[in-house]
Amino acid sequence: MRNNIKIERARHNLTQADLAEKIGVSRQSINAIEKGKYVPSTVLALKMARLFKMSVEDLFTLEIDD
Repeated sequence: MRNNIKIERARHNLTQADLAEKIGVSRQSINAIEKGKYVPSTVLALKMARLFKMSVEDLFTLEIDD
């Protein structure tokens, strides 16, 4: 699964730690999600999408092999 979290963080001038605090997870979790090592729960994906004022589908994209 591909994601645009790093891009959206930059657009909103947020560090990984800032984003983590706003949605209630660790900075390490944000790092793992950005690198594609961890797929977030539906609730977590919805929290990020709401924070960035975008749809989950615009933030996360399924790849062919997913």
